[in-house]
Amino acid sequence: MADITLAIDEETLAKVRRYAARRETSVDAIVREHLDGIARTEDRLKDVVAELKRLSETSPAALGPGYVWRREDSYGR
Repeated sequence: MADITLAIDEETLAKVRRYAARRETSVDAIVREHLDGIARTEDRLKDVVAELKRLSETSPAALGPGYVWRREDSYGR
C-alpha cells in the first residue's frame, strides 16, 4: 500500500476528524474508502460503456450503414 501526503486546511481536517470519531473510524479509512469508490465507479463505467458498444454492434435491430430513416418508419407502416 502506498502512502500519500495531502495538504488540507486545519478547519476542514478538524471537521473530518470529528466525523471520523463519530463513526469510530479514521481519516485515513475515510479517504481510502472514498478513493476506492472513485476507482470502482471508473471501472464500472468502462465496463458499462464496453457492454453498450458490444450490444449496439451486435443488435439485430441494426439496419446497416447508409440506412435512412423515414417518417413512416416510426409508425410501423
